[in-house]
Amino acid sequence: MASSSIIFLLLSLLCIVCEARSPTAARSGASNFIKASCSATKYPSLCIQSLAAFAPSIQRSPRQLAQTALSVSLERAKSTQAFVSKMKKFRGLKRREYEGIKDCIEEMSESVDRLSKSVQELKYMGQAKGQDFLWHVSNVETWVSAALTDENTCVDGFAGRALDGKIKASIGARVINVAQVTSNALSLVNQFASKQ
Repeated sequence: MASSSIIFLLLSLLCIVCEARSPTAARSGASNFIKASCSATKYPSLCIQSLAAFAPSIQRSPRQLAQTALSVSLERAKSTQAFVSKMKKFRGLKRREYEGIKDCIEEMSESVDRLSKSVQELKYMGQAKGQDFLWHVSNVETWVSAALTDENTCVDGFAGRALDGKIKASIGARVINVAQVTSNALSLVNQFASKQ
């Protein structure tokens, strides 16, 4: 009887050890999945950095990875839109800077709208198959591509030597980061679509 109690105790301890290791193994597998998927993007280091914290929810799902990448892009676009809006109130702006900021706010607003539509489209497409699936993915790809164009147009609005300075540098750095994250999201959406 004592030996069966010892065996039971050992098995219980083994189960506890296995359960403790399991989440780590799952996180490691998810992290490897994110790294492998991000390696095919244009900005792999940024891709990994922006998605690593979401590994537990992404697991090894191409769909969840694409959904998360779009959500990250949307949140960064919203944050950048708010930042650019605050810059419009900055005192001492040159007329050309003011106009560039005003145009950029409009472009970022359109980018936020398109990314928001993309997040919702991917979220609510359910288990669509065949032509239905292709239609939903095509919508997402079109909107994300357009959002990327909006972001690049914002940066282009500050081109030229007349606008060299802190305003251009501050806005440019943030918008370029959003554009890079959006480019990565588009790549991950394309990967998701190709695996269906």
